[in-house]
Order: sequence, then structure tokens, then C-alpha cells
Amino acid sequence: MGNSPLQSIRLFSKLVTLSHSIFALPFACIGFCLGIKHAPATFSVYKLLLMVSCMITARSAAMAFNRYIDRKWDGLNPRTKTRELPSGKLSAGSALGITIGCSILFIACACAINTTCFYLAPVALAIILGYSYTKRFTALCHIILGLGLSLAPIGAYLSLTGIFHWTPLLFSALVLFWVSGFDILYALQDEAFDRSFHLHSIPVLLGSHKAITLSRILHVCAALLVFVIYQLADFNLFYILGSICFVALLIWQHRIISIHARERINAVFALTNGFASLLYGILTCIDILFNYLP
Repeated sequence: MGNSPLQSIRLFSKLVTLSHSIFALPFACIGFCLGIKHAPATFSVYKLLLMVSCMITARSAAMAFNRYIDRKWDGLNPRTKTRELPSGKLSAGSALGITIGCSILFIACACAINTTCFYLAPVALAIILGYSYTKRFTALCHIILGLGLSLAPIGAYLSLTGIFHWTPLLFSALVLFWVSGFDILYALQDEAFDRSFHLHSIPVLLGSHKAITLSRILHVCAALLVFVIYQLADFNLFYILGSICFVALLIWQHRIISIHARERINAVFALTNGFASLLYGILTCIDILFNYLP
């Protein structure tokens, strides 16, 4: 295609929107820190690198596959027609190749971590890759996306301990409500297009007003879980600060997004949710490591 190596890297990075890793990676770090707390003898930099590699390869596979599967709709949608595949900057074969390569690397990294992660890796792949098809038949696609990202905390915890625990599961539930809520808001941009082409989403099913209301309900549930986690897991000051930042950014997000301000959604989506995840993740990890490690 005549692209230089640097141009190809930039195009591949845009294809998988690598910057959006900021949504799930901080929660994976929370799960990993919880694993250090519960099983400190198992910590190693090697496992940390493998966990991060699993996160990056799984997400890259999911995004590349989503772009590959949706390339027809992306080419018809004015909002997305300049993306790498419909614009011809990258070929469909390249996206499929990234999907297959990253999927193999993800399973290999999971195998190198422990047998529990290896056995569960195909299940995780089925969820995050299967999400790309859901918009064709169900408005619950936002919930499936939330479920896919919610695997981050428990997956990272399993990478150290190899066993399940209720604390990272609570963080996974928090991610499920949070991501499902903001993805409904993101889908407002394509409500008219999706309805025209018989694609499914909550805005198409319920209309804009009710979709925004449902998003708010999901984010109230996420905020309540932040409080429940504090009460049950005995966190301290840094967690409180992270929680305040997280909930405040959720509130701010809903204040500036309205039916008449959809042009703001892209900026709000990346800015508020990225900072919410980053601040909450960093401060929670600090709280765990400073207050619980012997």
C-alpha cells in the first residue's frame, strides 16, 4: 500500500484505537494489585508484563475484528467513513490478520500465566469478538461490550492467584455498569443511521430521551457500587479520593451531554471516561499497596 513502517504503525494504532485502552487497563491494574494483596508471594514483573500483554492483545483483536466486521456500515456512515478500512488506508485482510495474530498472542500469554487463565482465554475471546455481531440482532450490545471490558479486573486477579474472589468481581460489576452506560451515550451519535439500516441499539429501541435515562440509571448503579466496594473491602483515603473523582466525572458527563449537544459526545466520551478510569484506578491501586501490604 506504499506506507512507511512508521505510517503503518500509526494506522494500526488508529485501527485498534490503542488510546482507548485507558478505559479498562486501570481496572486491570486494580485486579492485579488485589492479587498482590491476597497472594504477595506470587508477584513478579514477568506476570505483570504478561497481564498487560493480555490486555493489549485481547483489546487489539477485539477492535480490529470490530472494524473488519463493520467495514460495510462504517463506509456508509458519514461519521465513520474516514476510518482506516472504508477509506482504503488499510485493507480488510490487514484487520483480519491483526485479529488472528493478536488472538494467538493473547492465548499464548494466558497460557504462560497459569492454567486457569489459559482455560478461560477462549471464553474471553468469544465474548469480546462476539460483541461485534450483537448490533445486528440485539439492543443489548452495550451490555455485551460492558461484559467484555468487565473481564479486566477479575482476569488480572486470576493472573496472580489462579482463583476467584468476590472483591475483583465487584470491580468487574462496576465496569459492566459504567461501560454499558457510556456506550449508550456514545450510540446516540448513530441513532438515525442505525435505525435506517435496521441496526440495533438502546437509542434505536427506546429513543434518545429514554436511552439517556437508562444510561443515568446504569451510572447510578456504578456509583453505588463504588460506595459498596468502599464499605465491604475496607479501603481508605486514596480510594475515597479516587471515588470522588470517578463519580464527579460521571455527573459532569451527563450534565454536558444532551439530545441537542451530540456533537460533544466524542470529546466527552474520551475525556471524561478516560480520566475517570485513570484517576480511580491509580488512587485505588495506591490505596491497596500503601494500606494493605505488610
